[in-house]
Amino acid sequence: MEVRRFLRGRIDDDRLDRVMTAVAERYGHEDPSVRYLDADNWLSTPVVLDEELFVKVISRQNSIVHALITTGRNIGVFSAGTEGFFEHFGTPYQMATHELEATERMRDIGLNAPEPLEALEVADLGVVVLEYLPEFRPLDDLEPEQARDLAPDLFAALRTLHDHGLAHGDLRAENVLVLDDELYFIDATNVGAEGRTDARAYDVACGLAALEPLVGAGATVDAAATAYATDELVAALDFLDFVNIRPDHDCDAAALKGEVEKRAA
Repeated sequence: MEVRRFLRGRIDDDRLDRVMTAVAERYGHEDPSVRYLDADNWLSTPVVLDEELFVKVISRQNSIVHALITTGRNIGVFSAGTEGFFEHFGTPYQMATHELEATERMRDIGLNAPEPLEALEVADLGVVVLEYLPEFRPLDDLEPEQARDLAPDLFAALRTLHDHGLAHGDLRAENVLVLDDELYFIDATNVGAEGRTDARAYDVACGLAALEPLVGAGATVDAAATAYATDELVAALDFLDFVNIRPDHDCDAAALKGEVEKRAA
């Protein structure tokens, strides 16, 4: 966590106050309450305003870290035998605009996502404003039984995303929120159009890696098989080892590979 805080950097209070004042004025909030979240996030400073608006503030340092992460991910997928498909944004405002547009696209195809409200630039900071989802839990906070019940829904949502020509690019437990037994996707990253087929296989690998610690390899692959054919699961295995060395995944890759290979046989 300390490394993440160092890399994310700290935006000075005056600039953050300017952002909160601007957002509050735009949405008619007088004397708002402001709550800074101690989120495990490399790429923004997340803030809740009046328990109604979720505001992500993106600095130039966040943009630099995004470039480093993007390079690392592309090197990783290259090691799996494919060209890199992650893309970087040049400015904090471009990062904010992408997140707004990605959230809009997910909602347009019928997936659950927080309502996207606005992207703007304040004091050279990128700012994205979204609906705040109260009382949500990330996927990895669920009890195993609830996670098992919702596992097919995760892959069904991912299938919908893929069938509409999209990819998430950063699917992990922290980016799948649960509210009233419904799954919400957040924080889709930028994936190049030419690499979408590989990016979808990467998404499936991330879904497998996110669920396996919660429900086990067998239940995870069974859930994935409700939305993906066996050859698609086999394709995902090309990325599984790289996904598993990321700090936000920790699955039993060997067990997942065994379950998929049993299906393939």
